[in-house]
Amino acid sequence: MELPKFILGDNTDFPEDIFIVHLDYPRFIINLKDDEVEFLEEPDDLDENELNAEMEGLINAANLFYDREMERYEAQ
Repeated sequence: MELPKFILGDNTDFPEDIFIVHLDYPRFIINLKDDEVEFLEEPDDLDENELNAEMEGLINAANLFYDREMERYEAQ
């Protein structure tokens, strides 16, 4: 099975929060309510500078994903 790079998630225990789950390496979840990032696996092969640069790009990609998904949802 081929998985998408990002998926949206919500949870009834956190009704105000929207989560974006990144399924490629490094796997993480972003809470869009406060932009908190939780890693599901630690990216051991990246030093701190590489990780910061990588995460900045991935967070920007996650935000673009969310914007596109919302546009698609509103168009329906």
